[in-house]
Amino acid sequence: QVQLVESGGGLVQAGGSLRLSCAASGRTFSSYRMGWFRQAPGKEREFVAAISWSGISTYYADSVKGRFTISRDNAKNTVYLQMNSLKPEDTAVYYCAANLLASNSPRDHEYPYWGQGTQVTVSS
Repeated sequence: QVQLVESGGGLVQAGGSLRLSCAASGRTFSSYRMGWFRQAPGKEREFVAAISWSGISTYYADSVKGRFTISRDNAKNTVYLQMNSLKPEDTAVYYCAANLLASNSPRDHEYPYWGQGTQVTVSS
């Protein structure tokens, strides 16, 4: 089992950058594939990015491709989401999640472990 805690959210102007972090407990963090999801007010939760246990394989939603970068540091039990060129439509609560699947997944129901979320607000 793994416990996840996100941090790094905040208020930023459009065009700015933020880096989210997700710290994981447990000694088997490197076994988990990690994902970032987000949920805006009144909308369903949506996939943002995923990364393999090694960090070699990544997968992005079309809406963030070229602007966001997911990475991980297994020595620090942490996964990151670097967000550049932020837009007001990126405003949401961002969640990290973990699973033990064999490939990166954009489907939230395939992630059994979730953090509590961190708010990102992008002003126009």
